Amino acid sequence: MAKGIMYIDGQRVPFDGEPNVLTVIRKAGIEMPTFCYYSDLSVYGACRMCVVEDERGKIDSSCSMQPRDGLKIRTNTARLLKHRRMILELMLASHNCNCAICEKSGQCHLQELALQFGVRRVRFQDNREIAAFDDSSPAVVRDPSKCILCGDCVRVCEESIGMGIIDFAKRGYNMQVTPAFGRKLSETNCISCGQCSAVCPTGAITVYNQIGPAWRAIHDPNKRVVVQIAPAVRVALGEAFGMGNGQNVLYQMVSALKLMGVDEVYDTIFGADLTTIEESNEFLERVKNGGPFPMFTSCCPAWVKYLEKCNPKYLKNISSCKSPMEMFGALVKDKYAAKDAEDGKTTFHIAIMPCTAKKMEAARPQFKNAEGKPDVDLVLTTQEVIDMIKESGIQLGELEYESPDLPFGLGSGSAMIYGTTGGVAEAVARHCLPDKSKNTLRTLEFSPLRGNEAVRECTLQVGELEVKIAIVHGLINAQNLIREIEEGKAFYHLIEVMTCVGGCVGGAGQPYGRKAVKDQRRDGLYQADKSAPFKRAEYNPGAVSLLNSMSEHEKHHLLHVSYVEE
Repeated sequence: MAKGIMYIDGQRVPFDGEPNVLTVIRKAGIEMPTFCYYSDLSVYGACRMCVVEDERGKIDSSCSMQPRDGLKIRTNTARLLKHRRMILELMLASHNCNCAICEKSGQCHLQELALQFGVRRVRFQDNREIAAFDDSSPAVVRDPSKCILCGDCVRVCEESIGMGIIDFAKRGYNMQVTPAFGRKLSETNCISCGQCSAVCPTGAITVYNQIGPAWRAIHDPNKRVVVQIAPAVRVALGEAFGMGNGQNVLYQMVSALKLMGVDEVYDTIFGADLTTIEESNEFLERVKNGGPFPMFTSCCPAWVKYLEKCNPKYLKNISSCKSPMEMFGALVKDKYAAKDAEDGKTTFHIAIMPCTAKKMEAARPQFKNAEGKPDVDLVLTTQEVIDMIKESGIQLGELEYESPDLPFGLGSGSAMIYGTTGGVAEAVARHCLPDKSKNTLRTLEFSPLRGNEAVRECTLQVGELEVKIAIVHGLINAQNLIREIEEGKAFYHLIEVMTCVGGCVGGAGQPYGRKAVKDQRRDGLYQADKSAPFKRAEYNPGAVSLLNSMSEHEKHHLLHVSYVEE
């Protein structure tokens, strides 16, 4: 790895293994403007906003330059400033600038840089033919009139997710980003992960907004609005209110939702404990019967959708357990059925999730009752709830703490870590291992179940069997792992798959954050686990009591599901 000294704007800056000049510049405390650069993706170098000028007057993009000893560059010369302003003006000329009503207004990177560089007028007209607005997906909305051709969505879909749903089409002036043959997203194999919307710097791809229906339900006196909050949400939502990355703001969230008019607020970790117990029992039953292996976890709806669309032979390997959100939703609707009839109300169930694919999951026919009504009526992402809290004028940091309602407001530490990669597998391991001592928890804490590697392997002794576990995040890595299994290069009894890098803390419904921010959210969940009154799902008295009171038929109906090839 290269080492040396660079001179940036006259400042002496050492480098040691940085992948490009842009990274060294940021190390020097200078935030270079970019549209198309993400450290987790390949270098594209298309936007040219990060250009620098060397001592000979040569201009080049810093994202694609290799650091070298003695290199002298300037980042803010008159030529570079003029260059950047021209790029921004050309982008704005081919951009639908209805900023006041844009979904990304206030969070649009193009808007931010136009203000930063003082671009106040656009001298050019846009005469391109723009592709049609696409709201066919249950998770994201595409508005091609706002696309600036940065290619971020193309690369994340190909390189991180491995699907390649969208790409560049046509050439030159008529170039556009679109699914193949101009199809709508609903006509493709899109799995609704929403990572394209997470990296989009403008309003070209945004999360499907359901704030309006949520407000209408809250304000309807004939509806009982019941909310559940997923683990990963509590360590991300506070970032929008200046409360620090990874800080647990669950109790302030409960207060805010009650002020907004929500009737009851519960914690999805109760559903996660039910999932852990049921999934662990299913896994131990497979161990007893010799398979089928590997057993895949079922919490990530984008992963399930991928198997349905692209690899249906593995559907039998998915755990039959519903996700925590859907288990909880089914229980809520079942619990309130009699009370609704008595009060003349309708229970409206909202799930607050870090994930756009949960919107797709909630609409699946498998998760509707006999009357065709969904168990989860509406899914709001973390970002949507942030917007609702701000719309209400609520100052989150000034609220008093309020705990989630009982009986579904209590959960274990192992349920809390569902929100990060490795969390589900660790929760199952805690349940299955016969030794329930603190030493076992400490052993798991320092095992490969935790970490940032794309694929991690762990072997645990369960009875007489050495159980081989794999944890994988980033769907493309799961695809590669399946190929290794099919080629006989690997074997596992249990595999946890999270489509999004980092797990749910990096879900597309969260406020956008780089890797360091996602790591802080992960650490926030592990800290919440440490402070939890009990660490294992089987120690949750409410969950155990509920399961003991249910017949096998009720468990099958409320807690389990089967998937079929699409």
